Amino acid sequence: MTHPFEIELETTLPASPERVWEAIATGPGIDSWFMGRNEVEPREGGVAAMETGAHREEAVVTAYEPGTRFATRTATAEDGRFMAFEYLIEGRGGGSTVLRVVHSGLLGDDWQDEYDALRRGWPFHLHTLREYLTHFAGRAGVPVFVVAPSEGQSAQEVRAALARGLSLPTPVAVGARAHAAPAGLPPLDGEVVWSDDERMEIRTADGLYTFHHGSGMALMFHHLFGPDTGRAEAAWQQWLTGLLG
Repeated sequence: MTHPFEIELETTLPASPERVWEAIATGPGIDSWFMGRNEVEPREGGVAAMETGAHREEAVVTAYEPGTRFATRTATAEDGRFMAFEYLIEGRGGGSTVLRVVHSGLLGDDWQDEYDALRRGWPFHLHTLREYLTHFAGRAGVPVFVVAPSEGQSAQEVRAALARGLSLPTPVAVGARAHAAPAGLPPLDGEVVWSDDERMEIRTADGLYTFHHGSGMALMFHHLFGPDTGRAEAAWQQWLTGLLG
């Protein structure tokens, strides 16, 4: 049985409406703060696609009003499930912008767990959007997605392994300094800018690095702004697999 849901959030961002529009309504913009590799056909009725690993999900652009409103909706599945996203932009004084996000749709039988995960995730994503607009505005990020299993390890054990690999003290706190050295890449040296029970985010001079941990697995969603990112995904995959192996 499906269950309707709606999540609504509002945040003030340190960027012009034009910059915010580029971040939420273009493929390179979404690549720079959200998840996966993204494509947006810039018109109402166009296709918006997200690819994470081997999974590709497409949606239809249901509203395309540059600088004001952008919305998408996935197709309805056989069981009735779908997802809809709406972004509303309003400029404010001092070069800032108010962004309102509405995420709605129908969830499946395990709707409560899905809803809780979505509700917890959105504040983090908006935080990452703020980090991007504050520190990397006008630059297109290269997304890096990596997943690795951690056989028989609890979420707490996976988190502890990540903290060790990033040279972080535990408990991991915002403001802590992180260091890692994936083979073949420049060392990661940065500051923890987000830490909760599910994820850690580190900002460096050339990227935003997210480490998501659960029971039996870990994910990484990075956004890289440096000059040499071609080897990053393979290098981070080797680093994570070795860390949890």
